[in-house]
Amino acid sequence: MDIRRARDAAELAAAEGLFDGPARPEWSERFLGSAGHLMLIAYVDGVPAGMVSGVEMTHPDKGTEMCLYELSVDEEYRRRGIGRALTRALADEARARGCYGMWVAVDTDNDEALATYDSAGAEDEGLFAMRGWNLRDA
Repeated sequence: MDIRRARDAAELAAAEGLFDGPARPEWSERFLGSAGHLMLIAYVDGVPAGMVSGVEMTHPDKGTEMCLYELSVDEEYRRRGIGRALTRALADEARARGCYGMWVAVDTDNDEALATYDSAGAEDEGLFAMRGWNLRDA
């Protein structure tokens, strides 16, 4: 397995089977071109097998932390440690960038994700409520 930072929209298009939908070129370029955004792709024998995206968040009284935005491993490659390796690679990158911490929001019934994050060293910080705004219909 080889984990590499995605640098252009073509790499994301080649790995779009790991996303929930098609990787739109304009959104891919915007993501990759934004300071503090990071996409790592795991390759097995040259095939995109998994990805993790992270977004740095800075606050005036806290400093900078990394949000693990999304993690995905192709079903064919699951249970091989790829998700754990991607999570650790993102944490290593966050540490190298000077982030004081890293966090992820995950559904409490997503046992596979919880096991992956736990195996990568995450700690349970307790339950919280999440609220969202659908701004497309506003």
